[in-house]
Amino acid sequence: MLWAEVAICSEEIFAEAEELSQQVAKIRQRFVVIDAVPIPVHPMLRAAAASINFLTAAPRGLALDYGIFIRADHWRDRALIAHELVHTAQFQRLGGILPFLQTYIFQCATVGYQNAPLELEAVATAARVCSA
Repeated sequence: MLWAEVAICSEEIFAEAEELSQQVAKIRQRFVVIDAVPIPVHPMLRAAAASINFLTAAPRGLALDYGIFIRADHWRDRALIAHELVHTAQFQRLGGILPFLQTYIFQCATVGYQNAPLELEAVATAARVCSA
């Protein structure tokens, strides 16, 4: 291999490493420990939350894209954190907050929170991760 080929190869490797580094930065989670999961202020979001009994359930955690709210009394709950991380992955897979919420609320409204496929995936994945 010639030195020029090595230099080009190295530049490609460095470019790939930089791209991977940026991707890793994008998936970093931001955890916020709170006393209570906030209730939506926007009337449409509040109505959607009420339609799936989200407001009365006193949720222990809530994922919103890369942000995850965890109630202080459940901060060390490994299964809950894994569950919310699954929801974060779902946000990304579905294309962001709006597509996730549309899908999640529809599922909860039609088959119920306990049977919603996105919720079942989060429960199953968290159980699998925590049993390892």
